[in-house]
Amino acid sequence: MNRGPVFDSPFLLGFEHTRALIERAAKAAAESYPPYNVEDLGEGSLRITLAVAGFSPDQLSVTVEDRQLTVSGRRDSGVGKTEDAFLHRGIAARGFIRSFVLADGMVVDGARLEHGLLHIDLVRPTAEARVQTIPIRTAG
Repeated sequence: MNRGPVFDSPFLLGFEHTRALIERAAKAAAESYPPYNVEDLGEGSLRITLAVAGFSPDQLSVTVEDRQLTVSGRRDSGVGKTEDAFLHRGIAARGFIRSFVLADGMVVDGARLEHGLLHIDLVRPTAEARVQTIPIRTAG
């Protein structure tokens, strides 16, 4: 993605990290496989559900690095199944990498594979209210 005119403004110095987040989000939005849902579970909790029928838990990987959640699936090389065995092949048999950019404070609570759906639960722990008093000094 090319650097947009918004980030060329002299008033937005030091926002390179924000630009990188926007670029990662745009790249992730362009991906279409596997399909997924994002549910709001209330109280700061979210659930991402991906349709991963045919994948076993050992073929799936869920990682978080630098606020980027990455879900990947790898297919075995089709041991015992040749292309000649299929009369019609409508179920995708390819690996994938799907990425999501997490907001500050979002934490992956767990992942569960159930009936071909991978559920990834996210929570945002509530931050304790913190009041800071700034002392005022006098000159002289």
